[in-house]
Amino acid sequence: MAASPSTARAINDRLALRLLQDEGPLTAAQLKTLTGLSRPTVADLVERLQESGLVHVVGEAGAERRGPNAKLYGIVADRAHLAALDVRTRSVSVTVADLLGATLAEATVPVGDEGGTAPAVEKAVELLERTVKDAGADRLHSVVIGAPGLIDPTTGELRDSSGLPAWHRLLVTVLQERLPARVLAENETNLAAVAELREGAARDREDFVLFWLGQGVGSAVVLDGKLRRGASGGAGEIGFLPVPGTSGLPSATGCDGGFHELACVAAVRELAATHGVDPVEALAEGRGPFIDALAHRLAVGAAAVVSVLDPGCVVLGGETGHRGGPELAARVGAELAALSPLRTEVRATALGDAAVLRGALLRARDAAQEQLFP
Repeated sequence: MAASPSTARAINDRLALRLLQDEGPLTAAQLKTLTGLSRPTVADLVERLQESGLVHVVGEAGAERRGPNAKLYGIVADRAHLAALDVRTRSVSVTVADLLGATLAEATVPVGDEGGTAPAVEKAVELLERTVKDAGADRLHSVVIGAPGLIDPTTGELRDSSGLPAWHRLLVTVLQERLPARVLAENETNLAAVAELREGAARDREDFVLFWLGQGVGSAVVLDGKLRRGASGGAGEIGFLPVPGTSGLPSATGCDGGFHELACVAAVRELAATHGVDPVEALAEGRGPFIDALAHRLAVGAAAVVSVLDPGCVVLGGETGHRGGPELAARVGAELAALSPLRTEVRATALGDAAVLRGALLRARDAAQEQLFP
């Protein structure tokens, strides 16, 4: 059944907006070519989008071209302001951006709960408010918080997890109550995977698994170009993965005995100490017995994941993946090839420490556009 005129207009408008977002300012003629729509249809949609305040004229295509088709149309970037937060165990980072994702202001502060949960929350809230002011943003439209821990797929709430500061959960609640903006929480590793998929190491992949190798260990699963959260929001919790070489088995209340015990930052430091090397320097060099031992550990975890999902690609992120870079990724790839018959490319993160914030910003932009774009 053919779409109604109003539905067709909405589809065409959204297509044009996506093209303007992805390709930058375009002329009406370029929109006609890219959309395959007729000239009158493009003229109508451009007029509608201008009247809605979503699109405006930003210049001309060139001195040699005159007339209506020479005008360059672009999205009104300040139609909405966005904020992204990367909430770590002892710090918070904030980025404020416009609707196109251009950074307007950013800041980071250490945050601990030594003085109590409420003061820690207030410190994080004040950082956000100050950064919004520095950005010259009158009002936030969408805010996305990236934090460790499980996000309930039904309620969107950050679930209480052992070992995580209490102020994490309270921060999400306080921001939702105090801001007029839409506030969303998402697992930090999932956000990093979104960023790697759209702008980083997995841009050419529809299937991959991101390993987050930091103070905690986790992964994010992307299949068919979509992030997979799982029935309880715990897809990719590889810290709990039973693997050989640990002190025992993990439990429902703790990941000691799981892959976390072999791959977290503390474990990497201990491994480096047994080899008499500094972990930062050794990861930067990318060779030696320490790197071989670490690569084997990571490959054991990767082999278990690959045997179930067969993603074809594993991206190493987090502190260890970032510091180890392509050299560590290549070594893990070689070890993995010896453990699994499934061909799997191992890549290093392309975004490093910025992956979580960038993923949160992309998610905030998507949330804003879902409401603003017709």
